[in-house]
Amino acid sequence: MATDALLSFPFAADLIRWRHMRCIAVFIVLAFAAGTIVAQESSPAPTPVVVPAAAQNVSDPAAATRAWLDTVPAADREKSDAYFEGGYWLILWNYLLSAAIALLLLGTRISARLRDFAERTTRFKFLQVAIYAVPYILIGSLLAFPLTVYESFYREHAYGMATQTFGAWFGEQLKGLIISLIMTPLALGGLYAVFRRAPRTWWLWGTAVVVVFMMFGMLITPVYIQPLFNTYKPLADPAISEPILELARENKIPVTQVFEVDASRQTKRISANVSGFLGTTRIALNDNLLTQCTLPEIRHVMGHEMGHYVLNHTGKLLLFFGSLFLVSFAVARATFGYAVKRWGDRWGVRGIADPAGLPLLTLIFATVLFFLTPITKSLTRLVESDADAFALQTAREPDAAAAVALKLGAYRKLDPGALEEFVFFDHPSGRARIRMAMDWKMKHGNSGSIEKP
Repeated sequence: MATDALLSFPFAADLIRWRHMRCIAVFIVLAFAAGTIVAQESSPAPTPVVVPAAAQNVSDPAAATRAWLDTVPAADREKSDAYFEGGYWLILWNYLLSAAIALLLLGTRISARLRDFAERTTRFKFLQVAIYAVPYILIGSLLAFPLTVYESFYREHAYGMATQTFGAWFGEQLKGLIISLIMTPLALGGLYAVFRRAPRTWWLWGTAVVVVFMMFGMLITPVYIQPLFNTYKPLADPAISEPILELARENKIPVTQVFEVDASRQTKRISANVSGFLGTTRIALNDNLLTQCTLPEIRHVMGHEMGHYVLNHTGKLLLFFGSLFLVSFAVARATFGYAVKRWGDRWGVRGIADPAGLPLLTLIFATVLFFLTPITKSLTRLVESDADAFALQTAREPDAAAAVALKLGAYRKLDPGALEEFVFFDHPSGRARIRMAMDWKMKHGNSGSIEKP
């Protein structure tokens, strides 16, 4: 979904796990993910969904919602709650790790030594930044690797989300690292060129550079990045592709084909996306979605994804994240100089245009993003809610919407408290999604084809 792509970045985070760079070079991650609007759900088996009696002819949406939630076994609820709540701590651990790595690179003068090496190697400033960035990425990746293994491999297997062996997973991590070793030096070279040429307004121009790279990523990701990790092929079953293309035509989405992605070799989650722009737009469904969901559920998921596209959520989130980076750069403008004045001699950092100060910049960005977590989560949750409403109006499958929300509950807490949802949820909770579907059903009636007892 849109927020997974732009905030939580499930696609980019799985591809590029260079946590030491996630705050200042997060625009690369965002760039890769910005054009990918991903829907991720999870389903145990492709069995028909049975609508609870209280949700068949809805007169009380609250009771219908509770009836859907009560169909989930207590053991499954406890498992998904534990998985999702563990993610709360990972937000903290990732921030603390980013901060610790930044302070280590500054305090030991490793960053300054990397800068000195780059300056001895070449006199060209752009190349100096690029040469600095390569070992910086490698060192940070090595230091972050234990948490990366736990978070994206061990923990995913422990909760039954992943299917890859360690060797296959590690191979994809190396691919992501190679991508970052190519793209990040280029991005940082451009960013530091701005810092050198605009000593007073670098924070404004720096934001512009970030937005440009995000847009660049939106253009290249569907065509050049995603196929490095998965195989895309035309969906062969017209019984599924034609209803999807019909929805696309109704919503004026410029596609003539639906693609299938072999995601089952990596994960048990189901997903779909409508991604790209300027001629790169593509609809893709992963093979888990095709094998685990009924056609009404697939129609609802695709209605949601098309909602992101039609409502221009990528553009809106691009504007939002651009504003977020503007705030972060403004905070950096207010604090970077003070920190250099006080500790710069000890760190070997000369100023904002000195790449040796990159760890300090990452620390500032990490702190801003960490404390803005409730705001970023809430704003993107609103975007996802809009896409849910669009899907109900387009696909007209309220029972399928409820069923998909329950499948989402395999890895996202279904029934959180209000404050919990505000702080940690970048999508509406399962309870909120089902309630929206039941409200719609009471008003419009059910036009879906899910079986009833």
